Amino acid sequence: MTDLAPISIKTKTETPRSVAASTILGVSVKAAVAIALPVVGLLFWEIAVAAGGFSGRLMPPPSRVAMTLWRLWKSGDLLNHISITTFRVLLGFIIGAAPATITGAITGYFGLARRLVDPSLQALRSIPSIAWVPLFILWFGIFEASKVALIAVGVFFPVYLGVSGAILSVDRKIVEVGRIFRLSGFALVSRVMLPAVFPAYVTALRSGLGLGWMFVVAAEFMGASEGLGYLLVDGQQLGKPDQIMAAIITFAVVGKVTDSVLLGATAPFLTWQDSYGREG
Repeated sequence: MTDLAPISIKTKTETPRSVAASTILGVSVKAAVAIALPVVGLLFWEIAVAAGGFSGRLMPPPSRVAMTLWRLWKSGDLLNHISITTFRVLLGFIIGAAPATITGAITGYFGLARRLVDPSLQALRSIPSIAWVPLFILWFGIFEASKVALIAVGVFFPVYLGVSGAILSVDRKIVEVGRIFRLSGFALVSRVMLPAVFPAYVTALRSGLGLGWMFVVAAEFMGASEGLGYLLVDGQQLGKPDQIMAAIITFAVVGKVTDSVLLGATAPFLTWQDSYGREG
């Protein structure tokens, strides 16, 4: 009987350098995929204007818009307008999202509060944003308070609806399991209800932030002398389509950045999720 020599199995171990390189490569690939569609669209836009498909006067090519953005950036005006508009949106977002979260939680958890408050809020939600402008100017004046109030109104309703709807849609069996383990009151809310509604809450916050960026345009139409909305009005009044397009593109970029920041800030609270598409 012959002795069998032990077989050694070598496993491939990843060094910190290889892990960092693969992470950087993965991030680079995702970034390239994310900007592929906008880049193709901008190239098509540039070629279409150069070929005479669109009027360069009314529909300036991306190259001219980029020159306008560079000129505004170099003078410092663009950064000033971005910072002012972003401050208004974030302040309105906080003022609108905080009471919306509390109100949505109360109406979602307590049936009496829902029957008492929800119909009135749903009716107010149907009012167009522009209809609030004369009232807010009358109440708060034409300066910052009225602008922030209008943004807060735009943020309030999607966050409220998301929180209330998420609580109402929590699976009853999950709550019953919590009660079987004798969880009640704060423990039931913190350990069962809150994790169940948090993914929907993040989506509601993102929707509220997006509407905040939409409402800031209407807010800055109210006699603003600074901000990206002012750039739009100034470009329209002075016949500068390149400035209008530059403001619109800036809105898109800054809005996407703030949405990504919000998503990144809430991601650590959702690491427990094993949902479809998480790998993507």
